Amino acid sequence: MNQEASIELRNLSIGYRSKGNEKQVAHDISATIYSGELTCLLGRNGVGKSTLLRTLSAFQPPLGGQILIGNSPIESFSDKELSRRIGVVLTEKPDLRNMTVRELVALGRSPYTGFWGGLTAADEEVVSDALQLVGIVALEQRLVHTLSDGERQKVMIAKSLAQQTPVIYLDEPTAFLDFPSKVDTMQLLGRLAHEQGKTIFLSTHDVELALQLADRIWLMLPDHITIGTPRQLADDGTLSLFIERDGITFDAQSLTIHVKQNRTL
Repeated sequence: MNQEASIELRNLSIGYRSKGNEKQVAHDISATIYSGELTCLLGRNGVGKSTLLRTLSAFQPPLGGQILIGNSPIESFSDKELSRRIGVVLTEKPDLRNMTVRELVALGRSPYTGFWGGLTAADEEVVSDALQLVGIVALEQRLVHTLSDGERQKVMIAKSLAQQTPVIYLDEPTAFLDFPSKVDTMQLLGRLAHEQGKTIFLSTHDVELALQLADRIWLMLPDHITIGTPRQLADDGTLSLFIERDGITFDAQSLTIHVKQNRTL
């Protein structure tokens, strides 16, 4: 497995500033995201997962500390330079009419062509390769608004691949999907990390699926982030503390969650 550092956080503090007030969500985060790995960010609702992703994506500034891409601070990159290094897939469904799948995936080339720029033969080949990698060549002439949620999510992943960035961040990519589509999407992201050497970092509430398929877990808690492989976090008891409560148990050996049936009304 490639252990090359891709993104480094140094004493990062995240949160919001407004009218002179500062609301800190998390602080003093020092960690590394590696290329060639599928890394999953877990945590309860409201703990700050989306805030962390927005900060990593440069959609909002950090309150303190540094984010390094390679060895360079993120603020040293222009918007265009960042768009060639970081792809972002958000939870929101694209509300598009009269646009084909291929046309949407082709928008991933805009950092290289400009929004209104025409595609060269080389650009078209990149788009075709992205469709092929994600397995949606058969959908390329379908209108986006006619797709299922799972198909649409694959299209957005293909668009990020057409962007040809070494880093892809995804916010809840399995939200709205049925279970087979969740598995399919997570397996696809794992293959892209391992086979393409991509740095893929995503937030998810699908804890058990993340434990089965992720190379590394970031568990975001109210006062700190714990990082390790699923096996490491299971063996040291971290996952049991996070998952278990009345009626819910965690089997550290098999990395599975069990819910006690309660048939009493």
